[in-house]
Amino acid sequence: MTTEAEIVSCPHCGQKNRVQATGDGKPVCGKCGKPLPWVVNAGDQDFAKVVEQSRIPVLVDVWAPWCGPCRMVSPVLEQLATEKAGDIKLVKINADEAPELSRRFDIRSIPTLMVFRSGEAVATQIGAAPAAVLRPWLEDALSN
Repeated sequence: MTTEAEIVSCPHCGQKNRVQATGDGKPVCGKCGKPLPWVVNAGDQDFAKVVEQSRIPVLVDVWAPWCGPCRMVSPVLEQLATEKAGDIKLVKINADEAPELSRRFDIRSIPTLMVFRSGEAVATQIGAAPAAVLRPWLEDALSN
């Protein structure tokens, strides 16, 4: 998978913005200047650049399009990315298109969520969970 820009709507003013998968700064809205949710896709080829070299914490979602629980948890993750805009990057990894990453991280069940800080996995959550469970899990991973 190639690293491409994603289109993200600003939760503050609704402006559509192009957000790159990598970068030194944090994405902000071109219209109102407020932080944007940083939600991008990555795969085997660009994982190191998008996730491990990120300067801010990364929430990785390993999912598949045929997975019902993955589709259920996706809106929760996007909501968390919106709440934490400017503080985290949400990176979605399609397990069917990233077999090397699935092997590397021993992904046996999806969705599998991981939090990376400074290139290292610091927390893992296997299976879908509601926002009431994922929010404190993410907060804990970001604070330790």
